[in-house]
Amino acid sequence: MSQIDHSSTPLARPAKGRGTMRILRALVQDRAAMIAACFLVLLILSATLGASLLASHASGVNMAMRNAPPQLSGGWAYLLGGDNLGRSLLARLVVGSRTTLGIAASAVICSMVIGATLGLIAGLRSGIVGDVIMRVTDVIMSFPALLTALIVLYLLGPSVANLVLVLAITRIPVYLRTVRAEVLEIRRRPFVNAARSMGASEFWVVRHHLLPLILPTLLTIASVDFAAVIIAESGLSFLGLGIQPPTFTWGAMVATGRAYLTQAWWVTFFPGLAIMLTTLSLTLLSNWLRLVTDPNQRWRFAKGGK
Repeated sequence: MSQIDHSSTPLARPAKGRGTMRILRALVQDRAAMIAACFLVLLILSATLGASLLASHASGVNMAMRNAPPQLSGGWAYLLGGDNLGRSLLARLVVGSRTTLGIAASAVICSMVIGATLGLIAGLRSGIVGDVIMRVTDVIMSFPALLTALIVLYLLGPSVANLVLVLAITRIPVYLRTVRAEVLEIRRRPFVNAARSMGASEFWVVRHHLLPLILPTLLTIASVDFAAVIIAESGLSFLGLGIQPPTFTWGAMVATGRAYLTQAWWVTFFPGLAIMLTTLSLTLLSNWLRLVTDPNQRWRFAKGGK
């Protein structure tokens, strides 16, 4: 009997490409998620590439264009108008996006890594170590996040490092408690017990079984948390405890323009609009990501995936 060459059959082909195409098709099918993704990609490109090109327009003072309204006669730089010192609002939005997104990304990554690590430890170690971690988490959650940030920044002083630190600390319990709950449920599944009975180490189980199942949940939370951190940073900057001049963020731009609301509403409106569109896009994309990564919701995309 001749042997069948299974490597040439369709069943032997890797399914990774098909999984990627399924996700892309699901994104195209969801118009709101597609628009949100395009907006965020454009925002990231402008923050990484455009910020360095428009730095001179964002800091250059031009009193002739002080509180200038949105116009075409002043050139592309004043398409959205000028601020109280005649600086281009469009350029400042692009340059400020790099600082705003950089702070939010740093805080989310730090809180996710620390929270996920502590959550894994608390879920796998149910003794005194896990109890201490959870009690510290309860203490952090007992204080309002904004109040904690105000107190810490008032004592340590406003700076980029302190702002990232306080935003990360206040968000750690979200990831810690989520990961711990996931670990407590997953570690009792039969495939985990089978791996341990075959001599797999704890690190191998975490790497090959726990993390792949927890990662989609972490990414979904991070996308929502990113929007929350942007709003928190904007609120702190609005109160004067965020980034200090000459560095600025969207929240600082809103705080600067509040004194000119009756004369030049656009100075506050456009930074506030940027904050709203960014948080809305992140929320829409996180909802789509939750549906795509949830096995119980994949039937929604089954028709488009055929």
